[in-house]
Amino acid sequence: MADVRVERKSSTNNNNNGGEGEMKEIRKVIMVVLTVVMLGYFVIWIVMPTNLYRNNWRNKMSATLTSTYFGTQGTSLLIFVFPVLFIAVLGSVYHHLGKKYLDYQVPRKDGKSSGITRWLATWRRPVLVRGPLGIVSGVELSFLLMFIAFLVWSLTVYLHVGYSKIQVKGSQRYLYKWEATVFRLGLTGNICLSLLFYPVTRGSSILPLLGLTSEGSIKYHIWLGHLTMALFTAHGLGYIPLWAIAGEISQALKWSKTDVSNVAGELSLFFGLILWAATYPRIRRKFFEVFFYAHYLYILFVVFFFFHVGIGYSYYMLPGFYLFMIDRYLRYLQSSQCVRLLSARVLSCEALELNFAKSMSLSYNPTSIMFVNVPSISKLQWHPFTVSSSSNLEQDKISVVIKVEGKWSRKLYDIVSTSSIDRLQVSVEGPYGPASNHFLRHDTLVLVSGGSGITPFISIIQELLFISTTMKCQTPKILLVSSFKKSSGLSMLNLLLPLSSTTSDLSSIDLQIKAYVTREKVQSEDYLKQPQAIWFKPNASDSPITPNLGKNGWLWLGAIIASSFLGFLIFMGILTQYYIYPIDHNTNDIFPSAARTIFTALILCGCMVVAASGAFLWNKKRNAMEAKQITNMEGITPQATPESRFYNSDRELESLPHQSILESTEIHFGERPDLKRLLFDCKDSSVGVLASGPAGLRHEVAAICGSGLVDNLHFESISFSW
Repeated sequence: MADVRVERKSSTNNNNNGGEGEMKEIRKVIMVVLTVVMLGYFVIWIVMPTNLYRNNWRNKMSATLTSTYFGTQGTSLLIFVFPVLFIAVLGSVYHHLGKKYLDYQVPRKDGKSSGITRWLATWRRPVLVRGPLGIVSGVELSFLLMFIAFLVWSLTVYLHVGYSKIQVKGSQRYLYKWEATVFRLGLTGNICLSLLFYPVTRGSSILPLLGLTSEGSIKYHIWLGHLTMALFTAHGLGYIPLWAIAGEISQALKWSKTDVSNVAGELSLFFGLILWAATYPRIRRKFFEVFFYAHYLYILFVVFFFFHVGIGYSYYMLPGFYLFMIDRYLRYLQSSQCVRLLSARVLSCEALELNFAKSMSLSYNPTSIMFVNVPSISKLQWHPFTVSSSSNLEQDKISVVIKVEGKWSRKLYDIVSTSSIDRLQVSVEGPYGPASNHFLRHDTLVLVSGGSGITPFISIIQELLFISTTMKCQTPKILLVSSFKKSSGLSMLNLLLPLSSTTSDLSSIDLQIKAYVTREKVQSEDYLKQPQAIWFKPNASDSPITPNLGKNGWLWLGAIIASSFLGFLIFMGILTQYYIYPIDHNTNDIFPSAARTIFTALILCGCMVVAASGAFLWNKKRNAMEAKQITNMEGITPQATPESRFYNSDRELESLPHQSILESTEIHFGERPDLKRLLFDCKDSSVGVLASGPAGLRHEVAAICGSGLVDNLHFESISFSW
């Protein structure tokens, strides 16, 4: 199948070089348009605190856009909502064209790299390694400082404009300044809130435009969350002493009909503080369930925020939240299905490899993440795991590795390894991952892992194996440096190859493996234990994992965003013109603000649900037709009876002689790797250094690469999940 696919791709490339060139030009034009719209959107946010915007631009736009159809909300819809959704829709088209004509390319360097390339590489080096921010590159630090400067600018201008409007003199003037200050802290916090949901939109069409992935952007979500809650807390708590001094403590119980609702704001802050407290690192590590369930309070936090400020002001942060809700609903639809679990491999280091059936139309790149739910353990808990397989090497299967680290993974390990079940009900979300195989641009890859951090590197090695053997392309040299506490961890190396491959396949790539067992000075027999292969019985209610929106998922996503927003504009316009306007006449002083917020939310959610459900069900029918064509795995696996579920280990050894892999591995007992020496010994002009595992290991590798002692090391930290 892989040979046919490559031959078809080659034929397509030969016959459609002209069409591909045209599509590349179209993508360039689209990127120019997107860049212009993004810059214009940022300019609006920069000038928004100024009198130029408030007294000039906004007044002129309001005079033009205020109507009986959109009421006074037309301006906010045009300049804050429409640009972001336009970028999301056009970005979906951009990604679709890129996916359609994307081929594997292994860039090779001829001679010395250009000055621009070296300059960019310098800025991508880690500059901060330890501390509350984690590993931060020069580029990330620059943007962080610019964003902080933007917040300071916004708050300063807000305060300057606010103070200039205070006409009161004497001893009461400081109270008015106090009120102006805490009010504008809330305005500044809304800037952070408007960006908060973009990093956690897993199927986002905006993040890839910036070269980001959702998993890699989690730290930005954390930074924005802390800033948002710090500003909102100062905003909310700052009013309490103000009301007490002014003798207006009853304001705390105010729920205005058409103005700001203080009670709603207090409730929003209350739920936000609980959520914020649960993110404390020690709570997250020791009481993950508390952290996990507390995060669902974001729904109440946002709902009461809408009631607090009214729907008109909510439009500032609505685009990011709306795209997040579309993505969340699509993930809900995908997770409502049970997927076909084919088999499992139980390792002696208390780790599992789960192998799922997938459709051949589902493709993903190495280091992708998939979320797994096992209802028999918990119906609400979803845990992310790094995909350990290659969608090209194994076109009908996808695998994840799960290491026992907590209560949930312990229960799953016990169920699979000790019980006699012949079927396990599992649901998944994803996979989600990078848009391209960026690691192919290097001459050498150094993969540094600790413990189960080896998981993402398994998928990289398998992908390189496919490129070398099937596509006959030159691949980077690979140095895999893996550290394990005990020798049983060496069994993780058995997963470098899938069941369908043999160790002879590794000879097609330049792979060197160095393994270190840090807490044992002599080898034990644990690492010689064979992986236990377990097969599960097929079930008619289970289906292969398929693309959520089919092969043309990007186009469908763009269609969902565009059609749902268009539907919202139509129905909201009808409601405003024939119901709200006859009562309020665009004064915003008669029609209840809470009722307007409820109507807007219901229409927006309704349009989103209809558009997303329609697209999902349409593609579900097409996926069902494809699923019928997938060969029943019973034909190639033994019947999963209690006697045969522990599959013939002799056949397992024939397909994957694990001792051969370990014999070709350089194993060191009782010592840690000298990472500095290993990295500095790599003399190629471009060495990609990927680190995965404990934070201390990643920090050490980042510090070496960011030291500036050599200029050929290009660091990347992988936030693996297990």
